Amino acid sequence: MINASRVAAVTATLLLTAACADQSTTSATSPGAPAAPGVSKVLFLGDSVAAGEAIALRAAFEAGKTEFQSLAADGGGNVVGPFSEENWKKLPDQIAAAKPTVIIYQLTTFDWGSRQDQQAAYGKLLGTATTVGARLVFVTMPPIKPDEFYQPHTAELDQAPNAARAVAAQSPAQAAMLDADSVWGSSYQQIRDGKPDRSSDGIHTCPQGAARFASWLLHELAELFPGFTPASPQIWANTGWSGDNRFKGC
Repeated sequence: MINASRVAAVTATLLLTAACADQSTTSATSPGAPAAPGVSKVLFLGDSVAAGEAIALRAAFEAGKTEFQSLAADGGGNVVGPFSEENWKKLPDQIAAAKPTVIIYQLTTFDWGSRQDQQAAYGKLLGTATTVGARLVFVTMPPIKPDEFYQPHTAELDQAPNAARAVAAQSPAQAAMLDADSVWGSSYQQIRDGKPDRSSDGIHTCPQGAARFASWLLHELAELFPGFTPASPQIWANTGWSGDNRFKGC
């Protein structure tokens, strides 16, 4: 559990990050303004890393009156690799029921398999998104500090972004690829600006990291979808989400 002083520090860091992000945005949204139709309902997919990020994303999207739903799942949430077969049994119906206009799939720590397997799965996800009339946005996952469980699969995880990038490049009107290196860097970094950014487990994010990611992602969506402008982070930064029990090792 994060103590009050940690929450305050995270909030202050987020507001500073958000101010920088706002400087690169040409327009501003007043509190309560409706989202652009192209981003009226966002569905977020991924594993437990994404589930932690979804806490900040929910606050950020809802502050701008954009519907947000997360299907990120602990120990899974992937469309290729282990558990994906079970996930695909329910995922199409879940996507259809959510009625999203934008689907964001953050590549997961379980996206194991050959380049061909990955590309086929990402293509299947794109087809599913297109069927419900949604745009698909792939996002690279934060770099991890692999333990014995992940070590045998690092090469597969390293090639996954290129597989997703190839799928997006083939259908630019329906899909896009976002590289989050500008948020996380190219390797796992637990402390940033003197504060915990990533969990000590080497995998998950801390509130500061989740906040920085949310601010970055919404700015990127504003670039992809003209007419969508995120709510000011001053509105959603200090709403209590950073004290969620999911954030551990921070």
